[in-house]
Order: sequence, then structure tokens, then C-alpha cells
Amino acid sequence: MTKDNNTLGKFDLTGIPPAPRGVPQIDVEFNIDANGLLHVSAKDKSTGNTKKITITNDRGRLSKEDIDRMVSEAEKYKDEDEKQKQRVSSRNQLENYIFSVKQATNDSGDKLTSQEKETVTTACEDSLKWLDQNSLAEKEEYEDKMKELQRVCSPVMTKLHGGGQGGPSGSTGGQHGGQNTSGGPTVEEVD
Repeated sequence: MTKDNNTLGKFDLTGIPPAPRGVPQIDVEFNIDANGLLHVSAKDKSTGNTKKITITNDRGRLSKEDIDRMVSEAEKYKDEDEKQKQRVSSRNQLENYIFSVKQATNDSGDKLTSQEKETVTTACEDSLKWLDQNSLAEKEEYEDKMKELQRVCSPVMTKLHGGGQGGPSGSTGGQHGGQNTSGGPTVEEVD
């Protein structure tokens, strides 16, 4: 986890315009050249804003003994780190689900009733409060909370994405499989 990292350098990528969660796209590149120099760059795709840093070992950052000790500790705590990674991943999945459901509900227009919107919004707000109050919950607790929230939200999301306009879920007006009735070219997707 980041608390165990050794800081080599840092920079700030500024000028990123405000956007809804998940919208900003940042490309980060790490390269080590033949001289052992670490080059890191970050670029905001929407603005083209770029920042770079080069990390050298001219300050004697880590001795051979320090590196060996860190590798040994990493092996020693590997299982514990994996468990922590899964716990954090479960928390992030729940948090992302909450925000995506809230966004879909806010963008639903008149496809949902005010009661459906209120039900989903209340469930999401309650889940966010629970997240704030249970930041050290276990993986299984996050998964249980996710299932609980999905039981409330899934019927409404199904209506929003599928049944709201009478078409099949995910329909974009095209046909998948079957006969091509438009008279246009046939497109076959191949993996």
C-alpha cells in the first residue's frame, strides 16, 4: 500500500477542469532508460496538460541493504498486502457503484418516477454515509453492503436502461445476429 512506499519525487498535474467522477482521463507513463534513470510523465487528455519528472539515484537514495530489506519485507507481508488490496478493491467497487447509480438517476429525466428517484437517491446517500463511518470495514462487509444496495437499485436501473422505452436492454437500434433487414452491409464481429 502507499504508506509503505519510498517517495522518490513528486509533481502536481494542475489545470484539470472540474468534471464528474470518472470523466477526467490521465495518461501516466513510467520509463527506465539504459542509465537507470526513471522518467515519469502525466498528461491530461482533455487539456493536453503534461508534467514530467526524472528520478536519478545521485543522492544515494537506497543502499543495497535497504533494497534487500524492503524486498524481504515485501515477501513477508505479501498475503497481508493481498488481503488489504482486496478489501480496498471491494470498497472502491461499492463507491463507484454508488456514484454511477446516482449519476444515472440524475440523468434519467422523466424515465423514472419521483418515488423511484427518491428510493435510489436515499439508498445511495445511506450507503455513502455507511462508507464514511466504516472506512476500516472488511471485504465481506463491503460486498454485503453492495448486495443490499443492488437489491434496492437494480429494479429501478433495469427499468431505466431496459424497460423504460419498451426496447430491449442495451438496444441501440441496430441488430445483433439474425437477418440484416436494412439492405446495408452485413457486419460480423470477430475476436
